[in-house]
Amino acid sequence: MSSGHKAMTLFVTVILGLLLVILGLCADWPRWAWAASAGLLAVTGVVTNRVLAPKREPFPRELLPEPDLPLPDSARQDQRVAHVALPSSVADYDFSFSATVRWLVLDAPSDAPYINPAGLAIDAVLQRARGVTAQQPPHRSAFVQHQLDGALATMRVDATGRVMAMAMDVSLCLPEHDRERLAKLSDVRKDEDVWEHERNYERSKRAYLGEDVLKDTGSAVVWWLSRNEKEVEGAVDRIGLLARLSAAAKNETVAPPFEHLVPPPRAVFPDGTADGGTPADWQQPYGTEDATASDNGSGDGLSVDSLLEWFGFSAADADVDLFAKRLINIASAHGKTEAVDEIKRRFAYEPPDQADQADDGPDGSAPPPDGEPTP
Repeated sequence: MSSGHKAMTLFVTVILGLLLVILGLCADWPRWAWAASAGLLAVTGVVTNRVLAPKREPFPRELLPEPDLPLPDSARQDQRVAHVALPSSVADYDFSFSATVRWLVLDAPSDAPYINPAGLAIDAVLQRARGVTAQQPPHRSAFVQHQLDGALATMRVDATGRVMAMAMDVSLCLPEHDRERLAKLSDVRKDEDVWEHERNYERSKRAYLGEDVLKDTGSAVVWWLSRNEKEVEGAVDRIGLLARLSAAAKNETVAPPFEHLVPPPRAVFPDGTADGGTPADWQQPYGTEDATASDNGSGDGLSVDSLLEWFGFSAADADVDLFAKRLINIASAHGKTEAVDEIKRRFAYEPPDQADQADDGPDGSAPPPDGEPTP
């Protein structure tokens, strides 16, 4: 007995029982009438069940030529692929792709060749994923992964038309060493951009100073006044300095109208003092030639005088002759014969005879022992 006619039998019996109860209460039936109605209700249920019962088939379904057997459970049609290299838009930087590929085999003609549905489905999914990743930079792996989630989430027919495939649980990443390289390259590019901007700023500033501010002395003065509007007298005092700056910026000499405002060069002595004259030979850096030689072309007299002045000797100093003798000894010890002759000529110094030189030092005292410096 099927569940359908059982439910119908129960429904009819309950409805009839309710009608009998209502009728008995309204008519105030005696007890025997209630017993008779209960029997009637039972008979009605049995009759209804027999009427509604389905007819029995003459032959069991199991004995038919083609019985309706339950369909076998289909095999699971999916497969996991992992760590497949997919290209990015930058050469030699490949993504690592993983996903679960699911497919559905389509109907094919009876003469169609046998296929490997898993291989066709995986190839179709990888081709679709490759079309997405090849257009994206490698440092956006997280963004590309979400793109692939959407692009591979739909069943699509493969190129052969034999299967439909999709992908789930998509994972896309970039190898750690490639991420480190890209981070370093990004830092270098950023540093280059900063350096390029700084260089352009410096180039622009140099052009502004050289071609505008220091174009001539007048432009330099106007520029200084624009920075110091209330210091007019200071601008006047700095005209000579600004003229020198303008000339130096163009590798030229100071313009004639401003030469009288430029002070002469000052000579700086080794002790930090300075005078207002032209530097002497010995004041020039070692190895350079004297550019201010005297009329006779030697300039040595000026060198000796400057040396004496630097040591603090005056023409009336009683120790000048003694100092000259010591200079002669020092120059002779180093083989500077020309310097010796010049010092002698400058001081009109006549050396003592050979015996005196052998017995006495330059100051009349006994010569120092070997290995001791000359006083």
